[in-house]
Amino acid sequence: MKIGLYFGTFNPIHVGHLTIANHLAEHSDLDQIWFVVTPLSPFKKKSSLLDNYHRLDMVHLATKDYDKLRPSDIEFGLKQPNYTIDTLTYLIEKHPTHEFSLIMGEDNLKSFHKWKNSALILENHDIYVYPRLSKGKVDAQFEKHPKITKVEAPIMELSSTFIRDEIKARKNVRPMIPEHVWELIDEMGFYR
Repeated sequence: MKIGLYFGTFNPIHVGHLTIANHLAEHSDLDQIWFVVTPLSPFKKKSSLLDNYHRLDMVHLATKDYDKLRPSDIEFGLKQPNYTIDTLTYLIEKHPTHEFSLIMGEDNLKSFHKWKNSALILENHDIYVYPRLSKGKVDAQFEKHPKITKVEAPIMELSSTFIRDEIKARKNVRPMIPEHVWELIDEMGFYR
């Protein structure tokens, strides 16, 4: 089975995340997309994150009606801060019959050469890149790389940061978040 790994803090998950993941599930050779809920990114401050299990619960609620989309807490048990190469190594050991690929926005591809063991990741895993509006250029080595597939997915410029700020300002963000996720956020008073 070919699994696409969509890493993120999903703080909160929103319709942009679902649109990208569903597009890849429907328009690529990936059998499933796993939303890998990241406990702590080496590039983000932990203080802004909602509890790991609240974010995982939101991903469960958001993906429950999609056959090919799954939540994953695989990184919760790994040493923190964790790096993608460590997660991939662990997943290969745990699921030796699966083939794992990465899903990332074009903005992340621009800094991919800075990732820990990026050459090893690229040697052993396909990368599916969806478009993002961002400054800078993709490194020439990645432009026509045989392991990198650029996906003509919709450009989604919605961010979790924007949603959190809007909730804090008491604005209506319901159209931006899956219904069940909004109900949980509203009930629990998250991000206020």
